[in-house]
Amino acid sequence: MNFSTYRTIGLLGSFLLVGTFGCTDLDDTVLGNISASEVTEGGTKIDPNGALQGAYAALNNIAAAPDKTFAMEEHPSDEMMGPTRGTDWDDFGTWRKLHQHTWTPDHNQITNAWDDLNSGIFKATQAISAAGSNNQIKAEASFLRAFFMFYVVDLYGQVPFREVNENAEANPKVFTRSQAVDYLIKDLEFAVANLGTNPPNKATKEAAQFLLAKVYLNKAVYKQDPSNPAGPFTFAREDMDKVIEYGNAVIKSGKFALQPSGKYFDNFHPENSTRSKELIFTIANDRTAQPGNVRTRYYMTLHYNQKPSSWNGFTTLSEFYNSFDKKDERLGAAIPGITDVIGTRAGFLVGQQNDEKGNPLKTRNGSPLAYTPNVNLGYATEAEGIRVIKYQPEPGFLDSPQNDYVFFRYADLLLMKAEAIMRGGKDPMGETTEAIVNNLRKTRGVGPKNPVDAKAMLAERGYELYWEGWRRNDQIRFGTFLDPVDQRPQKSPATAVLFPIPQRAIDSNPNLRQNPGY
Repeated sequence: MNFSTYRTIGLLGSFLLVGTFGCTDLDDTVLGNISASEVTEGGTKIDPNGALQGAYAALNNIAAAPDKTFAMEEHPSDEMMGPTRGTDWDDFGTWRKLHQHTWTPDHNQITNAWDDLNSGIFKATQAISAAGSNNQIKAEASFLRAFFMFYVVDLYGQVPFREVNENAEANPKVFTRSQAVDYLIKDLEFAVANLGTNPPNKATKEAAQFLLAKVYLNKAVYKQDPSNPAGPFTFAREDMDKVIEYGNAVIKSGKFALQPSGKYFDNFHPENSTRSKELIFTIANDRTAQPGNVRTRYYMTLHYNQKPSSWNGFTTLSEFYNSFDKKDERLGAAIPGITDVIGTRAGFLVGQQNDEKGNPLKTRNGSPLAYTPNVNLGYATEAEGIRVIKYQPEPGFLDSPQNDYVFFRYADLLLMKAEAIMRGGKDPMGETTEAIVNNLRKTRGVGPKNPVDAKAMLAERGYELYWEGWRRNDQIRFGTFLDPVDQRPQKSPATAVLFPIPQRAIDSNPNLRQNPGY
């Protein structure tokens, strides 16, 4: 499959969304369409609930698109790559550049993710301004603004920002990375103080507490001297205590629990909304609508001759796969009602692939469809590369699956708390890093680790959270992001820990400054 075909469809959908919610170019039309003094758009007063729904809708591109924010958090890491297969998946080298850390300021995915995330920030700001005295809407919108701003901080290190009551003709001011972190923390604190009970597909107190824990865990990275963005980092005791404080608040809510042994993949099952106790923040998909459609997560990796017939694209790296304990249930499983109906398993797919009756599948040229650990990034055959399936296809609904898309998960929260204790934080509940990590490992079917040092902690986060969009973030914090990996033999420059500001954004807003190294 040539991804440019998918992009054409995706761009058409984006233009349709633009017509509904406003232009995605933060520096131009989006801001220019807003009448700051009256909170109106096109002369009509903005409905607060409609504005809030527009902010929620901005989440959908992160879930449904494999070529924007998700790609930027995964492809440059040690757990994903996008090999070119003949003429398929070349796309002018866009996937190779992400894996090899050779992107430039005009890289299409870097630009598209920037547009989406900054548009989300403004839509949330618009909802806050339109909400008036409605603190529920303000709190939900404040959480969403912090969510989008977190990703801009994480990926780019600068955040253009304009309040709705500011002059629409003026260039947006620009928060430094440090300023943006302080700003989004205030948004999240307001959200925690004002949010009530919601389903996991809406902003909740626990979702805001989760994101606060994530921000404080990475605060040393985000507050780092801009001249040395790759560290080493100094993790302050008070920040680690905050991670533990917010982690404990979520734990004490009693709303969440680890999936029991043998049920790991229920977190991503077509019925995960009812099967999983780990889902803290999601996009809900059902039979009537799939705004966060997860189909791309299996289409982007499965072969043409598997079910569903897919795009034969992304793979994991053999070194990452080989790091797992072979008893770890997170490696893979046959899923009743899915594997026995369409043949597709969950987890890592390696070796000979079979249909639902156990018959061996073949490639398009008739050779065995046996996924190999080794893969050539520049010119791969159809069967090269270990594939990964987390969100399981639903027989009969392959293009409209009802798996909820998962942003925040309880296991991640527990690992954040364990890491904060490892980095010097003190837990009032008396738990240790080893107790938390080894309880998780026991639940997933593997033996304990003692001690759990930084290397073991990063590895455990990979085992639990692979292909969920956290790996780049984790590797930067642990200092391994720049290290050589398969198909990237040289250590990357320190400046690669931040992506460039898209050139067209700099051209339209002189308050932006290009990141070092670009």
